[in-house]
Amino acid sequence: MNTAATISTPEQGQETKVEHSVLRTSILFTLLMTVVFGFAYPLALTAASGALFPRKAAGSLIEQNGQVIGSELLAQAFASDRYFHPRPSAAGNGYDATSSGGSNLAQSNIKLVRRMQSDIDKLSAEKPGHPVPIDAITTSGSGLDPEITPDNAYFQAARVAKARGLAEKQLNELIRQHTQGRTFGLLGEPRVNVLELNLALDSAPK
Repeated sequence: MNTAATISTPEQGQETKVEHSVLRTSILFTLLMTVVFGFAYPLALTAASGALFPRKAAGSLIEQNGQVIGSELLAQAFASDRYFHPRPSAAGNGYDATSSGGSNLAQSNIKLVRRMQSDIDKLSAEKPGHPVPIDAITTSGSGLDPEITPDNAYFQAARVAKARGLAEKQLNELIRQHTQGRTFGLLGEPRVNVLELNLALDSAPK
């Protein structure tokens, strides 16, 4: 599609007709924006983040004996009573990162109600007389939350201590050491990274 405009030049007493192609301009603009925001901008951000935050940009990977065993950013499944457990996940078995997401079930959904009540009954039996932490029965928005609340960790300490033959007081101290405060002292809530806590647990003196 072409559009035309007439430009008068009184000094010369003549008019000049200028043709403008809308299609050509649209194509050129699309190509320019693709190059700028599709390639240049992401590459610049990747380079900047790699230079300023190399560990986080690489995925905050956790290594043990030279092998990558996980990431600080992703939950892993721990089923044994000898380990602290992450939050329940709606991301499939094994906290599948390719299925990240919540269940999107309403509070009134009978499937959600039954699942949560089943978890409450099981956890209450593990530690009678103690309230079950809310994050022990609810999933996160991503389904891959690597952290739990300190209350959740302390709640699980009795089970882990019994399974390992350790004093619960020893585990409580380990939890305290691995409790992270609010970001910048303001954002979020205190939290405990489950994978890091379990690795410290395996390394703790018996």
